[in-house]
Amino acid sequence: MGETITFWVLAVVSVAAAFGLVFSRKAVYSALMLGVVMLSLAVLYAVQDAPFLAVVQIIVYTGAVMMLFLFVLMLVGVDSSDSLVETIKGQRFWAIVAGLGFAVLLAAGIGNAVIGEPAGLSGAVQAEGGNVPTLATLIFTRYVFAFEVTSALLITAALGAMVLAHRERTAPKPTQKDLARARFLGDHPTPLPGPGTYARHNAIDMPALLPDGSVSELSVNRYIARYDVERGRLPENPRLAQALKNVAKGPGTEQPKVVQAVAEEPEGRAPAEEEGK
Repeated sequence: MGETITFWVLAVVSVAAAFGLVFSRKAVYSALMLGVVMLSLAVLYAVQDAPFLAVVQIIVYTGAVMMLFLFVLMLVGVDSSDSLVETIKGQRFWAIVAGLGFAVLLAAGIGNAVIGEPAGLSGAVQAEGGNVPTLATLIFTRYVFAFEVTSALLITAALGAMVLAHRERTAPKPTQKDLARARFLGDHPTPLPGPGTYARHNAIDMPALLPDGSVSELSVNRYIARYDVERGRLPENPRLAQALKNVAKGPGTEQPKVVQAVAEEPEGRAPAEEEGK
């Protein structure tokens, strides 16, 4: 009874994750859905008294192969938009042919399992002398070609990711001396102020108050500011809130810019230097 319940629960989860893998628009989500499918298969193997397959499914596929997929995504870039232009002539036709061939193989496998007389996992394992010897015999005899082709495909995928992510350097790599010279020749040679400095809140999403009482928009990351603006998580002080809105508008606000606002003091009270001017 418990085995049946586990099967139907994990069947629904794995099929839903498989649909999410196919129809997800983001590659990272597809990789996570693939991880859910692999973990569901590992639990099903464990329920069917195949502990070696369950452990291999988690360690090899969920651990190693999934990390390889994520490594490829990190190299190529998850934010890069997919190109809809077919660079390989006839690739859509051959993709359809490959899909039909895979559908035929899948139907043949399911038909063989349904029509034929099931031998049972325990009987097949006992006939070969154990779970591990059975797998070793099948991998290195009957399915050795498919096993080697799969390993070659994984290696090719890793090499292809490295080739796609590699960029030829057109200029010599700047040294520390070059970076320091460029920094001091720029508009902002000093380090950027840390968020929350001289403010009541020492938080990463709070603009820094400089010693002269002004608000520095350079102290807040524009992605964090955009997140707070979209969700309405703005400080009560209107000038600090306006500074976050200015930062959230885009890269143009990252240039050195100071907005006069004193959060610690009442509005209308200017610093001593401004009063003297």
